[in-house]
Formats: sequence, structure tokens, C-alpha cells
Amino acid sequence: MSSREKILGAISSNKPVFIESPVVEIDRIQIEPATALAQFTQTLVSIGGTVVQISDIHLIGDEIKKARDSGKYVVNTLPFLGEVNEEINVSLDATALESVHQAYIGATLGVAENGAVWIYESQMKNRLLPFICQHLVICMRSKDIVPTMHEAYQQIDVFKEGYGVFLAGPSKTADIEQSLVIGAHGARSLLVYLINE
Repeated sequence: MSSREKILGAISSNKPVFIESPVVEIDRIQIEPATALAQFTQTLVSIGGTVVQISDIHLIGDEIKKARDSGKYVVNTLPFLGEVNEEINVSLDATALESVHQAYIGATLGVAENGAVWIYESQMKNRLLPFICQHLVICMRSKDIVPTMHEAYQQIDVFKEGYGVFLAGPSKTADIEQSLVIGAHGARSLLVYLINE
């Protein structure tokens, strides 16, 4: 018997007994929508993001138009905000998207406890877009904020698409000399528009 066979035999004879995963009972935290909204805002601001509540979505559309008129490459993926950038698709690589200054993307829900938003791949149009743009703008309904990650996972379908992501705040790192750097490996800023309906 070779050394390899001895090792593989020892591994297979020492497998641990299979144990069923425990069933975790999750109590829904009952908090008022206004409280969840306030907590989401406070948490996201504390990690470097900005939150703006808005009732008139036309103001966001006007903002996009003004930014485009200034000559910046602004990508909009949301039809209700005006002209959508049809050139953005899954086949584009980082070189093609490198010049994106600002991107407007929708989110499915927000999480009050950590300020994260859930974005499906179809909402971002290209997996690179939320991370390669200089400034990221997320638009979502204010009523789609849940208190905890437990509740967020109960509401999203992780198997619905090939990719999705929880995103919280702008990119940041303090690995180098313990100095905080914003935008080291992603967007330099994150603005979340909470649309009141």
C-alpha cells in the first residue's frame, strides 16, 4: 500500500458522524418602520454613506441629466429615472466600465442593523458596475427596510439569480498603516435615495 493510499484510507476511516444542522428559531423583531428607517440611516451614515429621503423621483432624474450634461459618464439602470444606459450588459469587462463616474442602481431591500442593501445581479446589469464606478447611487423604497439580516434572508431568494450582494457604505480599508482610505477597492461614495411612496 502506497503512502497516498494510507493517507486516504486514514481520512476515510476517521470521518466525523453526520449531524443534522440545527433548526434556528428566528423571532421577528417588531419595530416601527420609522425606527427601522432611523436606524438604517444612522448606521449607514456612521460607515461613510449618505441617505436622502425623497418623494419626487423626478429630482433624481434631473440630477442624472445635469451630471450627464457636465460630460461625466453617468450610468442609469432604472427606467423610472429616465434614459437607461442600454450599453451596460453582462459581457462588458473592467476596461469597458473603467470610465464610469457615477452609477444609479436599484436595491431590493435595506437592513437597519448594519446599513446594508441587497442588490440582485439583474439590478446592477453588470457585476462590476457597483464596484468600478467612482460614485454609487442606490435607489430603493423606504418601506423596504427590514430590522435584521435574519429577516433580510427570509425575504430574498439567493437562488433566484447567479449573483447578488449585500453592500454597505463606500469602499474603505485601513490595512495600510492603519490609515482609513475611502475608495481603495470600490466606489468612493455611496448615496442611498429612500423613496417615500
